[in-house]
Amino acid sequence: MDPGATPQSGDGNAAPAAVPEFVPTSVHLTRLLDKADGTQVTVRWLIEALGERSFGLTLLMMALIALVPGASTLVGVLIAWPAIQMILRHDAPVLPGFIARREISVAKLTRAITIVVPRLRWVERAVRPRWAAGFRATRRLTGVLMLLLGVTMVSPFPFSHVIPAIVIMALALAYLEDDGIVLLIALTAAVASLAVTGVALWGAVETANWLDRLW
Repeated sequence: MDPGATPQSGDGNAAPAAVPEFVPTSVHLTRLLDKADGTQVTVRWLIEALGERSFGLTLLMMALIALVPGASTLVGVLIAWPAIQMILRHDAPVLPGFIARREISVAKLTRAITIVVPRLRWVERAVRPRWAAGFRATRRLTGVLMLLLGVTMVSPFPFSHVIPAIVIMALALAYLEDDGIVLLIALTAAVASLAVTGVALWGAVETANWLDRLW
């Protein structure tokens, strides 16, 4: 048999190509430590090792930081970076050189992964690979909505950053685990969050105009 020939089934038809098995993010992160060479790795190495999941991990870290009191304004500005790259259909975030060259201690990375992996395994019971086509179809929409969610995080209203941060966290988990159903739910929640923020801003402006007319 010609070694370059396509394998065929018993009825003469070409056998379907094998679909690569999806590796859960918790397993991927654990294997990541085996690839680390030396005591330090760069941020660029980490992004390249994560591949397409790097968007999900970047968003997850930003969402968690945004929940810290006082940090949401900074995250709201920074989230524009991955959002614009998603609009441009990049497969992974491209970081500025001064960030990409920063080194991370493998020991600290190991401790972080040791803390994150058990929690990811718990999440992976519900979040799993489904409807992969949804990611290709909604990449730009996701970027636009994230950009708008980042703007709402800068809003002066108390606790206005909480819902956008949770929505971005859901988007991150969807990208980490290739779950198109969670992606669809998160996008719907993003639209709802933006609508609520829009109504609140409109109400604030109308109230300010009404008070101005009273005086």
